[in-house]
Amino acid sequence: MEDYIVSARKYRPSTFKSVVGQKSLTTTLKNAIQSGKLAHAYLFCGPRGVGKTSCARIFAKTINCLNPAPGGEACNECESCRSFNEQRSFNIHELDAASNNSVDDIRSLTEQVRIPPQLGRYKVYIIDEVHMLSASAFNAFLKTLEEPPHHALFILATTEKQKILPTILSRCQIYDFSRITIEDMVEHLQYVASSEKITAEPEALNVIAQKADGGMRDALSIFDQVVSFTDGNITYKAVIDNLNVLDYEYYFRITDAILKGDVRSGLLILNEILERGFDGQNIITGLTTHFRDLLVCKDEATLILFEVGASIRERYKEMAKQCSDSFLFKAIERSNQCDLDYRNSRNKRLLLELTLIQLCQLIVDPSEEDDKKKTLIRPITDPQQTTTAQNASVDTQQNSPPVTSHVPAHPQHSASIATSYSGEAAKHIHEIKPQQTDTSKISNIRRTSLKDLGKEKEKTPQSVYTSQMPDAKNDFSQDDLLKYWIEYAESLTIEKIHLKNTLMNCKPSLKDNYSIEVSVYNPSQKDEIFDNSADILGHLCSKLHNSRIKMNIRIIEKDEKEIIYTPMEKYNYLIKKNPNLEKLKSLLNLTIE
Repeated sequence: MEDYIVSARKYRPSTFKSVVGQKSLTTTLKNAIQSGKLAHAYLFCGPRGVGKTSCARIFAKTINCLNPAPGGEACNECESCRSFNEQRSFNIHELDAASNNSVDDIRSLTEQVRIPPQLGRYKVYIIDEVHMLSASAFNAFLKTLEEPPHHALFILATTEKQKILPTILSRCQIYDFSRITIEDMVEHLQYVASSEKITAEPEALNVIAQKADGGMRDALSIFDQVVSFTDGNITYKAVIDNLNVLDYEYYFRITDAILKGDVRSGLLILNEILERGFDGQNIITGLTTHFRDLLVCKDEATLILFEVGASIRERYKEMAKQCSDSFLFKAIERSNQCDLDYRNSRNKRLLLELTLIQLCQLIVDPSEEDDKKKTLIRPITDPQQTTTAQNASVDTQQNSPPVTSHVPAHPQHSASIATSYSGEAAKHIHEIKPQQTDTSKISNIRRTSLKDLGKEKEKTPQSVYTSQMPDAKNDFSQDDLLKYWIEYAESLTIEKIHLKNTLMNCKPSLKDNYSIEVSVYNPSQKDEIFDNSADILGHLCSKLHNSRIKMNIRIIEKDEKEIIYTPMEKYNYLIKKNPNLEKLKSLLNLTIE
């Protein structure tokens, strides 16, 4: 039985031309060899499996070739090339710094450097994973690396350049190897498949290349694994089953459900994926990438950023036409936020389902745009029931009797205005639920903002409040008014502490025709009460059983009598009444807080 050699070793590059995805670097090295301008130390750095050590070996073989080819390649026929290919060359030494990282190992290497080559021009020392050397070993290596013999040449290779001492970096020519593109890897895998007489679908090789994450060695290892699984017939279905990769079809199905706003279908698809054993983090990461791919497919200019097979590319382009840019921006943001929150979530499945519900509700009708701004997740209702409810609401409004509007004015205008709106203004009236609980006598309060009406009518007051309870005009006293005024203030939560303090300090007084007047000390208090006039009037109308209450807010003038409020103001007032209190304060050593 013939000995089996894995593809990563069997198809390891032996010439600069066969190196995959590093054309600019190999061209630079060949030009340096042809011109004879060789440095004494090189540093090859980059991700794993991109060809650093392979290029170092090819470079070492080529500079010692006795009959180099015109293109800068080794001849592979001279004694130096043959000895290298047969792994018996004494001019090329490899050191694994991961297991030989002590000072003694480096001293042994520097002693060998003094011996000139027996065949060829250079002795080349390749130190792999050089970042694993200890600090003492680096220091012992510095002098030799800076001034080696003319026949010695060092090639250092590492995946973590940031761990190497700056003094080492300054003595080397640095070559940064890049990740191999999916296109280059697929092309090389097709070459390997044809050489091994293996049939492979382009989409299957594309999945392997994506799984390899830019490393050619990883791609060849996965390729061997899939060949064993499929017995030489590599298909897309076999690859995703063997590598446990989520099929594109699931992402397309989820996107269809999102575009239709079908939450239930989306949850069922998510459940199907989870039952197949896929991790939730991989699901949301793949969905984010899917939305990103749809975005780059919308424009021919960005299509080059999309690296998949031709058949799947066309499907992405078709679906991208159904998605707006704004939808994709929001979808990427939501799914990416879910990805960030996933690790810290205690109920990971619920987080995925919640994100899916939010994504399904990104597509809304223009008429629903205002509602979408108010709430992130809207109720999932039957469209027929929604239509019925809307029609019932319209009928109720049409049959409702006309009402009188009592309008608190803007601080810059008179404080009590009675008016009504129709036409364009009526379209902007939004319904706000009052804080009162007696729904049998007052149904709701309507409010329209100056932002909506002020652009059309400059003199429109800031807010319009309409009581829709039956017309009632029960009499009430000043004590009744104060009782329910304080009751409303005490019902406020900590979020409205400023309003609560304002209401407790600025009490109303009863005037003629059920009008109440609130005296405040500054414009800030006036704005605070005015902005909450709808809820205040709703509470008073409900408790006092009077729908004709109007509120006037005014600022106390400077020459008016001041109201005693703070402890110091109270103390000063009492001192004027009885100066002996000052002596008593000093005698007892009292303080005012």
